[in-house]
Amino acid sequence: MSRPESSGISVIRSVDPEIAELVAAEERRQGEVIRLIASENYVSSAVLAATGSVLTNKYSEGYAGKRYYQGQRLIDAVEQLCVDRARALFGAEHANVQPYSGSPANLAVYLAFCQPGDTIMGMALPAGGHLTHGWNVSITGKYFRAVQYGVRKDTGRVDLDDVRELARKERPKVLFAGGTAIPRTIDFAAYAEIAREVGAIFVADIAHISGLVAAGVHPTPVPVADVVSTTTHKTLRGPRGGMLMCRETHAKAIDRAVFPGLQGGPHNHTTAALAVALREAATDTFRTYAAQIVANARALAAALTERGFDLVSGGTDNHLILVDLTTKGVAGKPLAVALEDAGIVLNYNSVPFDPRKPFDPSGIRIGTPAVTSRGMTEAEMRQIAAWIDEVCQAPGDEDRRRRIAGEVRELCAAFPAPGLPV
Repeated sequence: MSRPESSGISVIRSVDPEIAELVAAEERRQGEVIRLIASENYVSSAVLAATGSVLTNKYSEGYAGKRYYQGQRLIDAVEQLCVDRARALFGAEHANVQPYSGSPANLAVYLAFCQPGDTIMGMALPAGGHLTHGWNVSITGKYFRAVQYGVRKDTGRVDLDDVRELARKERPKVLFAGGTAIPRTIDFAAYAEIAREVGAIFVADIAHISGLVAAGVHPTPVPVADVVSTTTHKTLRGPRGGMLMCRETHAKAIDRAVFPGLQGGPHNHTTAALAVALREAATDTFRTYAAQIVANARALAAALTERGFDLVSGGTDNHLILVDLTTKGVAGKPLAVALEDAGIVLNYNSVPFDPRKPFDPSGIRIGTPAVTSRGMTEAEMRQIAAWIDEVCQAPGDEDRRRRIAGEVRELCAAFPAPGLPV
């Protein structure tokens, strides 16, 4: 029996059968596999509908009340509603909801506060940081003098005394906290204190944990950070986009950096979808969901540990688990490929002090936002750990992968995903 399709696919099919089939196939894939990529999620039908709305037809350079095109009365209302909801949800003095994604949002921060060649400081990519925090292959590492901090080899955690020592030595203009593979709670207040001591702008990048912050299951940086940068998908469960929040004293600099500094017209359909997601995130249902993300991650981490997997930092406090496979005798990439064949989708990932190359690293990264959106809880996490272990023991066993893929499809059928047809 084939899975039903979303109604929009039939509309696409009447115009472009090739694209329709690809979209339909991706829809089926998302419904039939366990998605453990930490930066992915399922949005609600309402967020999907707003993303595909007629707001995509309108061009709107500028900000609400100060546009360069006519016909903006309704667009202004949409954007202002989104801004108001963001400020209320996070307790921010100012919010800019126009960045196209997280990387452009971070670039706007640099444009607002730095000149080319200034010193910037963030977590090194191999330690769990993000490209835009000054890594050498990024424009941020080419246009600025970037220095990076890492984690301790014995604990896998940031040593804030080391961060302070480096900041005192280098005197960065901007100090970033946050990243893409950090499984532990970030002490934003400690970073803020270091930034104040050296006269740096403190930027908290909460792209991965913004939904957890909004729900109160991770400490918020908003009261202590000069700027908070985030994507709007991942744990926040909104559309693909970016957002900046800051103190009122920095509002003009941030707004000018986004537009006209880096962007033209905002994507109004994305703004509307973000407004919907922010409304959803303000509910008790979302707060329960965010707490379950963390509970699921801890349950999955414990189950993997019981099966002999080596977790960076020994576990997790949030949605993310970073696994060092060195003791398992398999590298991250071949295991990720084998797991996908078995219906379990995650990404291979470097681990701190990894001797292997980034495209063939020693680890895998696991996240629980998407499976939690399907309603899975601790019992399912234990089963997922068992499947991961089975594949890890024999990555080349095609029959085993095929059997597990069938079992995965059965489990997924019992937990329909938001936004997908049932």
